[in-house]
Amino acid sequence: MNKTPEWINSYGFPMIAFLVLVGPFALDFHLHYPDEMYYTDAAIRMMQNGDFLTTYLGNGELRFKKPILTYWFVLAGFKTLGVAAYSSRILFLLFGAGIIPLVYQIAKIIGKNPKLPIWSAWIIATHPIIIFSSTRSIPDILLAFFMTLAALGVTGLLKYGNDSPKRYLWFFYLGLAFAFETKGLPAAALGFVAMAYMIFNPWNRIKITKLLYLPAIGIGLFIALFWFIAMYLKFGPVYLDSFIEDQVGMRVGNRVWMIVRHFVFAVLLMVLLFIPWIGLRLKGVVAGFKATFDQDKAIYGFAVVWVLSIIGMTAMVSTFYERYLLPVTPMAAVLLAGILIRKNPASNKGMKIWSRLFLAINWLVLAVGLFAHLGLGGPFWIYFQWFIALALSLFLWKRSEKLDHPLQTLGLSILMLFLSISIITHPLSIPNQGRQVQSYFENHEIPKNSKIAFLGNLHYASKIRIGLGPDYIMKTFASIDEVPESYAYIICDEPNLKKLENRFPQSEIISVNWDPKYINEMIMAIINGNTAEEKIKWGKKYYWIDRSPV
Repeated sequence: MNKTPEWINSYGFPMIAFLVLVGPFALDFHLHYPDEMYYTDAAIRMMQNGDFLTTYLGNGELRFKKPILTYWFVLAGFKTLGVAAYSSRILFLLFGAGIIPLVYQIAKIIGKNPKLPIWSAWIIATHPIIIFSSTRSIPDILLAFFMTLAALGVTGLLKYGNDSPKRYLWFFYLGLAFAFETKGLPAAALGFVAMAYMIFNPWNRIKITKLLYLPAIGIGLFIALFWFIAMYLKFGPVYLDSFIEDQVGMRVGNRVWMIVRHFVFAVLLMVLLFIPWIGLRLKGVVAGFKATFDQDKAIYGFAVVWVLSIIGMTAMVSTFYERYLLPVTPMAAVLLAGILIRKNPASNKGMKIWSRLFLAINWLVLAVGLFAHLGLGGPFWIYFQWFIALALSLFLWKRSEKLDHPLQTLGLSILMLFLSISIITHPLSIPNQGRQVQSYFENHEIPKNSKIAFLGNLHYASKIRIGLGPDYIMKTFASIDEVPESYAYIICDEPNLKKLENRFPQSEIISVNWDPKYINEMIMAIINGNTAEEKIKWGKKYYWIDRSPV
């Protein structure tokens, strides 16, 4: 008699699959999210000046809009592995993967169905916003991780009541503390909702005396507030103006139509982002929800309250981002898993159809990737990655026929997409501007500690600053008139080069990448076999100007 290996149904399988299949997409600048520059620029500045509490922009301005923890995560990657694209993101990828075992443990505590933990783990492992946020060095995935840690504490408290072990209080308070030190008020708001729910829910109320566990509260308050106190002592209350403006002033809107529109978007996204899983039970979802809720009203009620709370808070913001739903997405995944496996489990046939649909999309992406690499050129190992992706997709197609591990097959088929997409984005983005400039500096022996002025897009300045690392002082300026004479070198984009009006007789291209908006020109260049010339014509170019004394 065949027995399913234990590792197949453990959280380790989806977690390793997440790291292996998303890693190639995450650990280089295939896609560079604009907000990453705030944290990478500040971390490099910290390495240069030794001040690990104060955060600066690339132009030298102070920035207090977010607490310190995200900056420290980037800094830890830089200090441990060196300044590079992958080291700026590695901890965010690991903490994104770390949400999977937390969700697994939450589902295991509920304990009504042995299938619930592994279903919850695969659902959260394949959630697109969890994946994309894990590939960026911004606060959102850290906030999601720490709020899930707090949710684990709440789940334990609701499961075991006033006799619950103290570790769940530590999980709750430390999770909230680190979440607050990551992104501020959203963590406090969700923490307040969780506290109120535990005290007032009608199914399993937790005594206030139980929640007032002073050791965890004291250490939590220290973690949450120490940076704010340090900045107050250093700069006075003025630093709070920027923080409050970002947390409240810029975020909260009051127009009725805007609130209604954002509320509808939030509800739709909360549902649609769980495709294809939500598609496994389009019929009977209400009955499935009722049966699941009745199974453990206290815990599932908490999940519902948290989801409704984040939807309400998201509806109030002036600018809507899908990543604002992240903090409660793990609890929503557990709720959805309960609905899918309650009474009549989701059919294996339905999972087979979804698996094959995603595998077909994978083959389309792989075909485009092969076309791009044959035309644009690429390193040998990319073709090896392409072959591995094709072989794995064929293997999964064959496995989907047997229907013996449909959950794992569907999960892998979804994660495969990110391995395949990285094959397309590689010839467009890699080597990125930072690595190209780094290579130029090495070949031309630019002196260490040189001052370099940057004129151009702030986001590409961030890539170049990472390429140069802490050995060079690069500062962003709005125009050439602001650049002091002490800056012997200039890096600028094409629009700024034109503005210089031949003030500097010599310039040379230091970096060029394809511009995705000229996709038609790129395709025709591949067909006509003149990609080198067309890349120079249509690509994003950066120029090097040496104005040092001869």
